[in-house]
Amino acid sequence: VQLQASGGGLVQTGGSLRLTCAVSGQPRSGFSVGWFRQPPGKEREFIATNRWSAGYPYYADTVKGRFTISRDISKKTSYLQMNSLKPEDTAVYYCALGNVIASTKTYQSAYTYWGQGTLVTVSS
Repeated sequence: VQLQASGGGLVQTGGSLRLTCAVSGQPRSGFSVGWFRQPPGKEREFIATNRWSAGYPYYADTVKGRFTISRDISKKTSYLQMNSLKPEDTAVYYCALGNVIASTKTYQSAYTYWGQGTLVTVSS
């Protein structure tokens, strides 16, 4: 399984972007897809996750109400719709996939497969 993240770019405060994570290979039905980000000079942090086959989205408090995770199983693609962007959302965004149990869904170590990251820059 390989992941390819795309869709990053430069956007003004209040703008929107949609990130895409294309999956090659076949994710198992029990897998979860997660999105993480690493702001400049900071640790990578959890953003959102979704069960690949069943949904059940879960968000970090910092993005709840602004970001939406979704997936198109037929296209083997996960999406992260980001609205009302703020300068503090500036980061490299990563998608990840793994056989994740609920109690560890926010942990990076729970995800086995990772994309290469896409840079989002929000200007003030």
